[in-house]
Amino acid sequence: MLNGRKYNRATLTRNFLKTITRIKNPDEMLQEAKSEGLEKTLGVWDLIILGVGAIIGSGIFAVVGIAAAGSADGSALGAGPGLMISMVVAAIACIFSALCYSEFATMIPVAGGAYTYTFATLGEFAAWMVGWVLMLEYAIGFIAVACAWSNHFIQFLSGFEKFLPAFIAHPPVWLVNDVFTAGKIAAENPDIFIPRFLGVPICINLPAILIVILMTAILVRGTKDSTKMAGIMVFIKLAVIALFVIAGAFFVKPDNWVPFAPNGIEGIFAGAFLIFFAYIGFDALATAAEECKNPQKDLPVGIIGSLVITTIVYVLVALVLTGMQDTSGSVPAAFLKAPMAYCMTMAKQNWAAGLISVGSLAGLTSVLLVLEMAATRILYAMSRDHFISQRFQKLDKKFHTPALLTWTVGALAVVGILTLNLDVAAELCNYGTFTSFIIVCVAVLILRKTDPDRERPFKVPFSPFVPAMGIITCGGLMVYKSMQPSSSALLFPVWLGVGAMIYLLYGFVKNRINENKLHLEKVELKKQELMK
Repeated sequence: MLNGRKYNRATLTRNFLKTITRIKNPDEMLQEAKSEGLEKTLGVWDLIILGVGAIIGSGIFAVVGIAAAGSADGSALGAGPGLMISMVVAAIACIFSALCYSEFATMIPVAGGAYTYTFATLGEFAAWMVGWVLMLEYAIGFIAVACAWSNHFIQFLSGFEKFLPAFIAHPPVWLVNDVFTAGKIAAENPDIFIPRFLGVPICINLPAILIVILMTAILVRGTKDSTKMAGIMVFIKLAVIALFVIAGAFFVKPDNWVPFAPNGIEGIFAGAFLIFFAYIGFDALATAAEECKNPQKDLPVGIIGSLVITTIVYVLVALVLTGMQDTSGSVPAAFLKAPMAYCMTMAKQNWAAGLISVGSLAGLTSVLLVLEMAATRILYAMSRDHFISQRFQKLDKKFHTPALLTWTVGALAVVGILTLNLDVAAELCNYGTFTSFIIVCVAVLILRKTDPDRERPFKVPFSPFVPAMGIITCGGLMVYKSMQPSSSALLFPVWLGVGAMIYLLYGFVKNRINENKLHLEKVELKKQELMK
């Protein structure tokens, strides 16, 4: 009896381990995408637009000031004019991972991105955990950007206070902030009124909620329409940035470029660390691989091309910005908050400063579109693998998009806007990004060994050096981030633990039930064929 129990336990353990490490064959993934996949509408220029739209957000309009001059409290060193080198270093760090994404996206052009690639190499449980992390990256990132869009929009409205009613130009705090942000503002200024119900503060970030609803409605109409919208936004923000570079060039003082690196190599790498987050977004293109007309040819061009364009734009901005403002010493707080607008204001070009705020709004709008699209495609792939309800897999008859899933993501985003502490949530996104980048780089090395003969329309050059550098770079940044005083470093393992529990209690069980159901359906079909 005892031996029987030991045998049963050992057998159950082996079966469990075999199940959670079950690898989904890429050919099976491709067949599923072919039979029930999304509509293929994206060309190479669509991908580049989406890539640039996802990458160039508020980072270039805000973070670049701190990267150049350092933080006000001295916790982060500034790169000075060496910021141009920081831009290139950050781009190189991203390219290692981008090349790995390109290999997978051309080899397995289906929805899901890193989740799909993990399922093909590391197994079911690892795929679930990566999907869980990607939900953190894209969904919470979507919420955080929506709130950032709200802040920029309110700032934009304040510039028209002479023409707008006071309640629109300067809306009440509780109507344009989440409860945590509104609480901080009210604590600093006790005169600010915040309504309460049963002692609970009522705060609704109305602009953020409205922009989420608008973006969701656009995405439901189809990827092509979403790309057109993103294209308009990309054109606006690139035009504004070009305006800054051209107009600002007339006010550049070459003396401001000396010393080139006031804080040495340490300042340059500190700047690269901050700027790295302004490059994040190219990975979202991989999630849309199933909607590409020619993924084998166009996806690598879209991913790498968007990074190259972004790097050129960033370097030009750094060149003009550090030439207009001396960053070797202390700088005004306004420069750290909005460096491009500040420089144009100091140059007495207020009209340009106003247009920069428009460019910032356009940049955030395009990021919102791509992030929500990426979140829905990850969940779409997980629905196809039976980890979540298969209802989310159904496509709208008119628009051929996962409409129910898209509206669900939009609704969850609204809930997040109302309840989340966005400062902590945004930091958690960074850990999610680093984790997915590392996993994809590891997956490339694994599949090169386990399936060396598989056709690879695009191959990562200099393998295993490039994937290894991607792992080292992202791992190093992740370790560096975890050493900074922040609660996110503690909360990320908690998030992973919650994901593991959900898999064991729901995802694992649901997948097994669906597998048994499919098996019984196949057996029944065989019986019917034999009877005929």
